[in-house]
Amino acid sequence: MTPPSSARGGLGPLDEYPLHQVPQPIGWPGPSDRHFYDRCYFNAHDRTGDIFVISGMGYYPNLRTKDAFFLVTRGDQQTAVHLGGEIDDDRLDQRVGGYRLEVIEPLQKIRMVLEETEGLAADLTWEGSFEVVQEQRHVMRQGTRVVLDAQRFAQVGTWSGSLSVDGEEISVSPDTWVGTRDRSWGIRPVGEAEPAGRPADFDGMWWLYVPMRFEDYAIVVIMQEDGDGIRTLNDCTRIWKDGRVEQLGWPQVTIHYTPGGRRPTGATLECATRQGPLRIEVESRLAVPLHFGGGYGGDQDWLHGQWHGESFTERRTYDLTSDAVKSMFMFGCVDHVGRAVVHEKGTETEGFGLFEHFSVGRHEPSGFTDFFSVAP
Repeated sequence: MTPPSSARGGLGPLDEYPLHQVPQPIGWPGPSDRHFYDRCYFNAHDRTGDIFVISGMGYYPNLRTKDAFFLVTRGDQQTAVHLGGEIDDDRLDQRVGGYRLEVIEPLQKIRMVLEETEGLAADLTWEGSFEVVQEQRHVMRQGTRVVLDAQRFAQVGTWSGSLSVDGEEISVSPDTWVGTRDRSWGIRPVGEAEPAGRPADFDGMWWLYVPMRFEDYAIVVIMQEDGDGIRTLNDCTRIWKDGRVEQLGWPQVTIHYTPGGRRPTGATLECATRQGPLRIEVESRLAVPLHFGGGYGGDQDWLHGQWHGESFTERRTYDLTSDAVKSMFMFGCVDHVGRAVVHEKGTETEGFGLFEHFSVGRHEPSGFTDFFSVAP
């Protein structure tokens, strides 16, 4: 007979395994910070830029909640389904309402299922094309306080299965559908807002994340700079099919912005290898602002970790041509279906994946002097 939850404390199935890192149940995070989180992110596209699917699930133990989102962008329309509920002790059963993730093969193969929810449904299986890449630990402070302290791994791969959007069935096959995923955990701003206190000293942040899949290797680039252009995070890695990991130095980056805004059409990354220079040319084929339905910073409708009640679901749809979206586009993180070409030793290699970028506020190297500066 299974004991009641109160008798088990925070114990769950994972406590049967030698996984513990601190002297307490797995269900209790080491830090008691309310912002502790453990979440995953996936994207899928057919390389054309006609459709982009972005999804994720998050657990927030110290907020006693969990949630998931499923976002589909086609042309000028972006539709999101949000799900939320109370967290439980069984972390082996990853589900929120009709959304669930099944680990078929750890670090390699994941099944994502969204039962029909307000017109959206999916049964998709992810398979990694290369081994996961462990990124550098990411730490940010505001004054003396740590506001982000996270570990993440990333992977590029392919998708198979089916997707349903308002009754239209879309077949997903690995010969055309590719994507990227990551899982991260630690501390980051989640849940309801805390009392502000004295306003934070923040005038700008520049971010670039480019995981790309090529035939013989994957490249994962992650960078962050402050308003002065001082790089506080730099990780540029190439991983080969045989598992070799190659660092590609300290890339020099040029973002190509549309005049009159901060919407990028692409980017140029000048990298270095032991054998010589390597240049990556990236282009955007479809832009998805994550702060409209994705729950990321600046989203006015739904944010990760907020409590909306048990068995919460909702659907939101956005017109990307509307003034409301266009006016806020440059104030949040945007994911793009990305096509990349690597120029190396006289050869060109084509790949596809994610081109994620935002530049909010001041960034002197880009010519942005404040929150409202735009590209000439």
